[in-house]
Amino acid sequence: MMTTVNAARDTKLPSAPFLSSVMQVEPQWIDYNGHLNMAYYNVMFDRAIDEIWLQLGIGLAYKKERQGSTFTAECHVRYLREINLGDPVQVTVYLLGADDKRLHTFEELRHATEGWISATSENMSLHIDMNSRKVAPFPSDIRARIKAIADIHALVPRPEGIGRSVAMPSR
Repeated sequence: MMTTVNAARDTKLPSAPFLSSVMQVEPQWIDYNGHLNMAYYNVMFDRAIDEIWLQLGIGLAYKKERQGSTFTAECHVRYLREINLGDPVQVTVYLLGADDKRLHTFEELRHATEGWISATSENMSLHIDMNSRKVAPFPSDIRARIKAIADIHALVPRPEGIGRSVAMPSR
């Protein structure tokens, strides 16, 4: 029997960068300023990450079958342009780096039909053994798939904004 984890391993490697499904801004996500509330940018980024995690073989089936998952250790979001109710959006995900226990990603939330960037999110995720709830190395087969995808992503030009920090502008 082929499990979902095996199916992910046996599928061809996705192109780089990864492009999520198109999502819609939902009415309950609009704040009193009349635009997408900052919390829901993270919801859309997270949904896109769930999609690429499936490609990496570390989605929900991986958690159920092998008791592994990821937790976000750090996140830096930049809000660049307003998104409004009904706007179709799509997230581009770059796998910037990976090692035995970590994944470094950069995401761009774009208007799906007009192409402009609304927000970016740079993240460090940790692999977790869900039995101990501690950081643990990826299994070797998963690590090999992650490395193969990271190698493909390494060939793509890096987007603007990686490594930014929060600070007052210098004079």
